Amino acid sequence: MFDNPVIETQGETLHRIHFDIFTLFPSMFTGPFSESIIKRAIERMLISICLHNIRDYTTDRHHICDDTPYGGGGGMIMKPEPVVRAVETVLTRPAGWSLPPEDAYINLPEWNPDTPAALPPDTPVILLTPQGRLLNQALVVELARYRRLALICGRYEGVDERVRQVVTDEISIGDYVISGGELAAMIIVDAVTRLLPGALGYELGAHQDSHSPGLSGLLEGPQYTRPHTFRGESVPAILTSGHHANIERWRREQALLRTLERRPDLLAKAPLTKADIAFLQLHGWRPPSASVSEQSNSTIIE
Repeated sequence: MFDNPVIETQGETLHRIHFDIFTLFPSMFTGPFSESIIKRAIERMLISICLHNIRDYTTDRHHICDDTPYGGGGGMIMKPEPVVRAVETVLTRPAGWSLPPEDAYINLPEWNPDTPAALPPDTPVILLTPQGRLLNQALVVELARYRRLALICGRYEGVDERVRQVVTDEISIGDYVISGGELAAMIIVDAVTRLLPGALGYELGAHQDSHSPGLSGLLEGPQYTRPHTFRGESVPAILTSGHHANIERWRREQALLRTLERRPDLLAKAPLTKADIAFLQLHGWRPPSASVSEQSNSTIIE
């Protein structure tokens, strides 16, 4: 299921993406990658995923992947050899290659621990760590431009610093700590996949999500479906008016209002029209600088 071939097209943005995920716990991915959007994207060959068990690349009797830290301290540190060997072995082969299960431990491809392998420059090798760049929609768009991504899932107290010899980027999903990089890898795969044409039922769905370009980086406003009235609250009349221009303006204003209420910091970076600014000011918003035309970050659209 997770080794579909990569199919590339001529379009710069319309292409397939292959994910190589390096983890000690590949079974964690079975459920999330076997349902919903990810499952359909795999079946449609929009993405392909290979899960690489780092432990398979150990050669010692007990297949040890971690050890105590030099200098003392609690917890265990992931050893550099299994991680680096796995990454260099996989990424020096075509996308979609994975170690046959019967070759784990005993029949590994040749690898020189003293000589770094030449990794493909167009494949980011991303360490998932709370020390990395904070994941946001702009970064997701950046990642979606690549045809192959390698994700290293740390565990325990982290990875040996020398693992960073093969790392080209580090990403964090937030200012908090979880037990490993597996959940972060799932989030990145899901977020990137949503941007691929054909992944969603509605082609513009991802473009109009919160934080996306279609909403100028704003939060999405309220949404309604049937029934028309629920517990005394009815769908706003504008949405059933059939007047598409008015509906679009209402949605824009609701996105502005929700962003003002919940994430006003986003307004400083959003490209706002004069109509947007006038609407926001009616609801108490004041630009971050004394003069609207002198805002340091916002873009004003005529």
